[in-house]
Amino acid sequence: MFAAEYAPAERPVRRGRRAPVAVQAPVEQSGMARTLCKVMDLSLHGCRLLTFSAMARDESIWLTIPGLGVVAAIVVWADDLVAGCQILSPLTDETFEALVTRYGLTH
Repeated sequence: MFAAEYAPAERPVRRGRRAPVAVQAPVEQSGMARTLCKVMDLSLHGCRLLTFSAMARDESIWLTIPGLGVVAAIVVWADDLVAGCQILSPLTDETFEALVTRYGLTH
């Protein structure tokens, strides 16, 4: 018989609530033409994107979110056509709630 000890991986602690949304948002990547992406979830400090072009970790991007305007972000992780981004100037609670009310998905 084989026995092994393991320690479960610790998950990073999120800084705030994350809400599922569906927002079509143009994205600009350094040195590339503007393309469309979909914001899949949103928090005060970041978002997850479904993209139509590959993104690289640590890449600077600019999202144009309807009702908010241009938001600067850094790609924290990217896997095929999905990317997680950190928003450089966090959203206010009021802005977050307004976007979730307008674009949020209910389960």
